[in-house]
Amino acid sequence: MKKRIPFLLTLLITCFSISEVFSQTAGKITGKITDRKTGEALIGATILIQGTTKGAATNVNGSYVLSAAPGTYTLLVRYIGYDNKSISEVVVKAGQVTDFNITLDQQTQGKSLKEVTVKATYRKESTASLYAQQKNNAAITDGITAETIKRSPDKNTSEVLRRVSGATIQDNKFVVVRGLSDRYNTASLDNTALPSTEPNRKAFSFDIVPANLIDNIIISKTATPNLPGDFAGGAVQIITRDIPDQNFTSINVGVGYNTNTTGKDFKSGYRNLSDYFGFDDGSRKLPSNFPSTNRINSFTSPQQSIAPLSSLNPNFRVYNYSALPNQNYQISLGRVKDLKNGNRLGGIFAVTYRNSLQTIPDLRINYYEFDYHDTKYRFSTNVGALANFAYTFGKNKITWKNIYNRSFDDQYLYRTGYNGQTQNADNHFTAFDLIEKGLFKSTLQGDHAIGDNGSKLTWIGSYSNVTNNQPDQRKTNYALINNVYTADITTVGKQNARFFSDLNENIYAGQVDYTLPLNMFSEKTSLKAGLASAYRDRSFAPRFIGPELNTFADNADRIRTLPLSQIFSRSIINQGYYNLREITTTDDPYTANTFTNAGYAMLDNKLSDKLRVVWGLRVEKFNLDLKTAGSTPKTAKLDNLDFLPSANFTYSLNDKQNLRFSYSRTVARPELRELAPFGYYDFELLATIQGNVNLKRTQIHNFDLRYEIYPSAGQIMSVSVFYKNFKNPIEVGYYDVNSTPDFIYFNAEKANNFGAEFELRKTLDFIGQSLKNTTLYTNVAVIKSTVTDNRLILTEGTNKRRMVGQAPYVINAGLLQTLANNKVSFNLLYNRVGERLFRARGVQFPGLYENARDVIDFQAGLRVQKGKGEFKLNASDLLNQNTLFHYINSTAQYDINSGLRSRGSIVSQYKTGRTFTLSYGYNF
Repeated sequence: MKKRIPFLLTLLITCFSISEVFSQTAGKITGKITDRKTGEALIGATILIQGTTKGAATNVNGSYVLSAAPGTYTLLVRYIGYDNKSISEVVVKAGQVTDFNITLDQQTQGKSLKEVTVKATYRKESTASLYAQQKNNAAITDGITAETIKRSPDKNTSEVLRRVSGATIQDNKFVVVRGLSDRYNTASLDNTALPSTEPNRKAFSFDIVPANLIDNIIISKTATPNLPGDFAGGAVQIITRDIPDQNFTSINVGVGYNTNTTGKDFKSGYRNLSDYFGFDDGSRKLPSNFPSTNRINSFTSPQQSIAPLSSLNPNFRVYNYSALPNQNYQISLGRVKDLKNGNRLGGIFAVTYRNSLQTIPDLRINYYEFDYHDTKYRFSTNVGALANFAYTFGKNKITWKNIYNRSFDDQYLYRTGYNGQTQNADNHFTAFDLIEKGLFKSTLQGDHAIGDNGSKLTWIGSYSNVTNNQPDQRKTNYALINNVYTADITTVGKQNARFFSDLNENIYAGQVDYTLPLNMFSEKTSLKAGLASAYRDRSFAPRFIGPELNTFADNADRIRTLPLSQIFSRSIINQGYYNLREITTTDDPYTANTFTNAGYAMLDNKLSDKLRVVWGLRVEKFNLDLKTAGSTPKTAKLDNLDFLPSANFTYSLNDKQNLRFSYSRTVARPELRELAPFGYYDFELLATIQGNVNLKRTQIHNFDLRYEIYPSAGQIMSVSVFYKNFKNPIEVGYYDVNSTPDFIYFNAEKANNFGAEFELRKTLDFIGQSLKNTTLYTNVAVIKSTVTDNRLILTEGTNKRRMVGQAPYVINAGLLQTLANNKVSFNLLYNRVGERLFRARGVQFPGLYENARDVIDFQAGLRVQKGKGEFKLNASDLLNQNTLFHYINSTAQYDINSGLRSRGSIVSQYKTGRTFTLSYGYNF
């Protein structure tokens, strides 16, 4: 063994030395070759280094890789039917990659292939290709590329999305487009739909994808037939990298400080070592031999309850320690191998780890019969992994992309205050609540060029698994009775219960697309058609159980006054003081499946040199079947056939200006949780959230008009107006016919949404050359939404109100400054989302609003060690304004300026604190 170690060490040193020698003697030119007017990838285009025999051809995605010794070269690019292009001043540096995208113009009719050779320089062509990329999107889109991401200090996708026009990030992970709520946005990763990572909302946690592994992000605000038809705000499309340009290894280490939390007292329930890795060790899990619901309901004596109650974890202790700084780590690895005949094999791998603590020290709740002060402590661990593989051979490419993420959020809540429902003036309520979420997604894709005319076949198959579990949520309340705090354990319910739930979902999806180039109206046209299918299967199994004190037992009153750490101890349980009770109903567990089948056909027409139209039809057949577990189950069924036409017109006023108009018909389908009749009491909202089996899909007509101008490469100014008409919009509001403020999902009759949007991304060099590296970017949207429903007259006094979740305005702004050849960067970000209706009013309770708040973030980056190392400083939510929910009606007004309010107008308010993160990354 000792002899092997020096041999392996010698081998590693030799391989590293060979790699170093190669990196010092060779470089690479990589990029894509596309049609200047349509943005279509040109398959099989050739690129040659003049004066040498070195050359390459583009693959099925239009990409090429060309190796060369350090120097300055002239490239010659050729493709049948297009003018040749000669590009000078292309610099190759030792061991570095020169990114270089190229555009070609179609040949003028009547000219031969060799008649025209267009000349350009590297700088001019780089600028021209960026213009083409910006202008050639078929739909109204906004996006960001890997090159822009490289120059930013962003660590994950949610931070990147803050730079995309029209996108707003909530809770540092959820994206909102044009102020619309989650349900009207959709997300895809590597060309297949992303499942929701949240159990009670249609939302994806974008902070799980590392920024340095993103190839590009595009947000489509209008539909095209090849996109899924279930969105109205935006379709967020993330493409991760597969074959790296060159081998790399990078590490990133970061620590964070939160002003509410770090270094201060932090309380929690018991902690296991495995919690730090995102997994419960099983100690919180409901035992596998735990009696069934029917068995528990048949118990006739306390003695029968002793064994199952004793099998539950008895540790109700509250632990106190000093909060450590937040921490995050990431390791990324990329490897590529150039094979014979231009074939390439590559892979990218990454592992991420984050652990954070958060305290919300003074959360006020004051409405209805509640007047509470809450303190919340949350321990969070997030573990993620990504493994992408790709192989290109000839005009073919096979990719296999995999992502896994697991989050572990363990919260302890301590509540004091008044609860009028129980007539107890003083309550001490505790809740231990752990949520474990897992996501695994694997996608296999093939891209194949068919023949020599540019035809292309793409097929995709994917599998996703989503888990969401709550092992042993525990709630206990002590009320002050006769000057003694007494536990409310005589019944099992909202104040005394243990809740276990397991949600498991599998998604199987596949699609095939075929692109055929055509000539129509003497212009190049492409026909694209495809089929897609997705099957989704979910099971949800909850258990509501709890110990109910036998009030007739001796010393029962004394038991109720024991501290929390003792009241449920095994020594007490073994004396037979408790009966095991279960309040799970037959409508709580459910199984569900959906089956979506789609087909589409679309034409990308150049009607003239100026006018382009991308139009077509998508047809989606959607079936849903949900049923509860009882002998007479409640069911929800949907069987919808939707014809979804769309048309996107682009008129090119000149090389720098476009005028766009689009129309599309889309849908928004109810989430499974919204349909399930399962009623879940949310102790933070103080309300039961109830599903509705009668929900219908929402049908939406979308109209957009946009003028855009590109002052220079990478810069844009645009003005847009849009209008959306909703039939049966799905909303959530109060269900309070019995006075209790519960929430239910429902369909309103119809809604309209119209607005205007202004976008600007511009360097400030027009003020002076000293500001040429200063970029101002902003996006401002003003939106008016109106729900019309004759049922509203009963509660609102009118049949109209604004949409739930729709912000009346959204402001994003930023100022980016780079210095010293991009070695130093500063980025100041501002966001404000207007006051939104959080829950629609009911019969007795007015509408609940989320107040507007100003958010300022700051980012700074410093590249060191010849650009291989980088320090990043992020400061989040510098203003630390209140997150505030309040009522507005005739009897409970809230004045934001004076702070005066009548009792109960502010429902809740809290501050999350300022967060400062310092990280260091190094690229080997």
